Amino acid sequence: MREMHATAAAALDATPIGSREAWGWRGRTLSRPVATASGERWLRLVSAPADKAGGKLWEGPQEAERLMPPAVPKPRLWERRTWTEGEHGYLAELHDKITASTITTHEPILREAPELDDAWWNGLSTALDAIATVPSDRVAVRQEYLDRAMPQYLGIPIDTMVPSWTTAHGDLHWANLTGPALTVFDWEGWGAAPAGYDAALLHSYSLLVPDIAARIRQQLAHVLDTPAGQFAELVVITELLQTTTRGDNLDLEEQLRRRLFAIIG
Repeated sequence: MREMHATAAAALDATPIGSREAWGWRGRTLSRPVATASGERWLRLVSAPADKAGGKLWEGPQEAERLMPPAVPKPRLWERRTWTEGEHGYLAELHDKITASTITTHEPILREAPELDDAWWNGLSTALDAIATVPSDRVAVRQEYLDRAMPQYLGIPIDTMVPSWTTAHGDLHWANLTGPALTVFDWEGWGAAPAGYDAALLHSYSLLVPDIAARIRQQLAHVLDTPAGQFAELVVITELLQTTTRGDNLDLEEQLRRRLFAIIG
C-alpha cells in the first residue's frame, strides 16, 4: 500500500508531507497529507481485489462531490485515478485537507462526551436534512437484507417493510465526523436507506455516553420521534447486533438490547 500510495502521489503531482499515515479498515485504505501546486491536500488510496475494483463503493465519493449540496460539509474531491496492478485494483483520490480532528480516532463507538457547541449540532441536523433530499439511484440498505435479518437478529416477528425511504450517508459514526468544526467524511456507501437511518446509527453508536445520546434524540427528534425513525432504529439495531456475532461492537450489545426493548415495549 505504501508503494502504491507513492505511485498515486507521483501520478497526481503530489508530494507526501511528514510521516503521518491514516489506515482504514483492515488496511484497505491508506491516506496521507500531500503538497501540490495548489496547496496541501489529502491523498487517499483504496485497494480491492481486481475483480471487485469498481461499483458503488468505488464511485461513492465522486458521486457525492457531484450531487451533495453546499449545506453538507464534506471535503472537496479534486482529482482521482484508478488502475490495476497484478491482483489488485487501486483508486487514488485527492481531497481537501481538513485540519479539524475526527471525534473518535480508531472506532465508531463514542466512549466520552466531546465538546460540541450548538452550531455543530445545528449544522449536523441541517446536513442530514440536506442529504435526505438528494436524488440518487444508489442504495445503502436493501429491503431484501431487512426481510432476512430483522427477524433473525431482533428475535421477534416484525413487519420488515420500510415505511419511508430517503437518501442517507450510510456510515454516520463518530470516526467520520470532525469537531469542533463539522465535516462529514467517508462517502463510499451513501444511498437510499430507511428514513432516519443516519440519525439512528449515530444514536446507537452513542449509547455508552447517555448525555450525547440524549442530545441526539433532542436535536434530531423531528426524524427519530416518528414511526419511520423508530423503524430506522430497529434497522440499525439489527445491523449492529449482527456485527456482535462476528465479535465486533460487543460493548454495545447490552445497550442495543435495552433500546430494542424500549422501542418494542
